Amino acid sequence: MKILKTWGEASDKQLDEVCDLLKQGEIVIVPTDTLYAVAANALDPKAVDKVCRIKGIKSDKNTLSILCDGIAMASEYSRYDNSSFRLLKDNTPGPFTFIFKSAPTLPKAFKERKTVGVRIPDNKVCRQIIERLGSPLMGTSIKVESDDYMINPELIAETYEGRAALLVEDGDGGLEPGTIVDCTGRDPEIIREAKGTLD
Repeated sequence: MKILKTWGEASDKQLDEVCDLLKQGEIVIVPTDTLYAVAANALDPKAVDKVCRIKGIKSDKNTLSILCDGIAMASEYSRYDNSSFRLLKDNTPGPFTFIFKSAPTLPKAFKERKTVGVRIPDNKVCRQIIERLGSPLMGTSIKVESDDYMINPELIAETYEGRAALLVEDGDGGLEPGTIVDCTGRDPEIIREAKGTLD
């Protein structure tokens, strides 16, 4: 697997290479502000299904998440009230997944589900990729067997050899996943408390 090394910021050439692969339906490993993530173009149903198979999740039963470059993109694919908007605004970019009601514009790859997880990661390289692609990524945290493999990009690449086309390296990975907040009810509910403290 090819590894693209970035140092806090990706070059135009690197972004073009990554986005060309995503547009072709390939899977890439991208950095986030928590764990590295297995990612695909969220507008490509076959690529989304491929990510689900790699992770071993059922696309019709698990909440799927999109990685966005900012609030404007998140607003295209999810619906939320004013209080949830303030929560999103005050805590992103950051290590949070907010579960919102889905908008009709949600890509058909998500099988007309009623909810969607929204992530705006505090990682510039990840957001650069999404911005250059012009659409969200469907992303899910890597699944490996040991801490060494969570942290070391070369070991992550070794684990996903043959399943992903490329890994975008932006330093060591993390060990702690992000916090998940369900915003579909009357009040926000933390359903997984991990990295990050809500403002």
